[in-house]
Amino acid sequence: MQKKVATAAVLAAGALLLASCSTNKQEAGSGGNSGGQSCDTSKGTLVVGFVAPLTGELTALGQGMKNSTDLAVSQANEKCAVPGYKLVLDAQDDEKTPEKGGQAATKLASDPNTIGVIGPLNSSVAQVIQPILAAKKIVQISPANTNPTLTRGENYGTAPKRPFETYFRTCATDDLQGPYAANYLVKDAGKKNIAVVTDGKTYGEGLAGEFIKQAEKNGAKIVAREKVGEKDTDFSGVIAKLKPSNPDAVYYGGEYGAAGPFSKQLKDAGVKVPLMGGDGIVDKTYVQLAGAQAEGDLATSVGAPAESLSEAKAFIDAYKAKNYKDPYSAYGSLSYDAANALIGGLAKTLEGGKAWSESMRADLLKNVGAYKQNGANGEMGFDQYGDSTNKLLTVYQVKGPDFAPLKSGKFEG
Repeated sequence: MQKKVATAAVLAAGALLLASCSTNKQEAGSGGNSGGQSCDTSKGTLVVGFVAPLTGELTALGQGMKNSTDLAVSQANEKCAVPGYKLVLDAQDDEKTPEKGGQAATKLASDPNTIGVIGPLNSSVAQVIQPILAAKKIVQISPANTNPTLTRGENYGTAPKRPFETYFRTCATDDLQGPYAANYLVKDAGKKNIAVVTDGKTYGEGLAGEFIKQAEKNGAKIVAREKVGEKDTDFSGVIAKLKPSNPDAVYYGGEYGAAGPFSKQLKDAGVKVPLMGGDGIVDKTYVQLAGAQAEGDLATSVGAPAESLSEAKAFIDAYKAKNYKDPYSAYGSLSYDAANALIGGLAKTLEGGKAWSESMRADLLKNVGAYKQNGANGEMGFDQYGDSTNKLLTVYQVKGPDFAPLKSGKFEG
């Protein structure tokens, strides 16, 4: 399972979108934009689908993703990015469950005007959504799925093979994030005896597995390996099992809903060592759940914090100007870039005044795959598997009420 665009970058990311704008505007007697003009939307509306948890414990992440996607859609409409059409966002709540995600994808896929889907947040949900959208050749771009099997199959390390040509993502993957975390925890922080705990889900298991391989390669010892339930509230049993192993750090594969209380109970039980996790825990909600003793806990996340990137300034300013109730959170700028890639591909597909039909999804798929721009996270594009060409990662540490970035870079082996 994240942040970031200078004004010039917005223009670059929207270059494909704006090519026809000068001829797509009509004089408006009232209700036009500030220039007294409005866009031609005589051909109707096209749907940008969205799937993520919009309620429940991961609401902070899901709402940030939705708002950032909404921002890209709103800007495209303001700039008459898709001649003849108005774009509308259809946001579906998957409640972070595969079943709800599948229902959401089925609903979106049934609409012939759905051009693509942004999301989901959880890799386990993506596994269910992928074949549903692929059956209709609907482009899917996730800002947050990090499990490598989604793009390169079960044998991603030795014999990569793309399972679904319709699936893309704008974030780096766990076979980069897990080892990057291991390098930091073992080499930089000097931790040698590490306990590993996961929530048993696709994301947590995959991330922890990659972490373990690199940590052991670096000379660390995995002194305990335990599993909790994502809905557990009492972790005393697991803590009692790992405490005798005297770890000097705990690596957690999962999300902040369980990770925060687990960290608190860990320290309360006398295991006062840093807990480290992945992008699924990078949110201030983790700190609220973990309490004051979380100070010094660590995490990695995909991309870099939007506030640290010059390319992200216009995104941040535009987001603030919209007065969204929720912050853009960990995956906001990655969602913004994902939506712009979809919209850019659509603008290319409909060049020359073409009218949309479901038969054009194959062309849209090709144009999204070829999309290359500077986005809120910098370099924006996809490789032959649909993975992001931007492999940037960041280590964060809890300082006060939130995570603060420590270092950014790429996994070098």
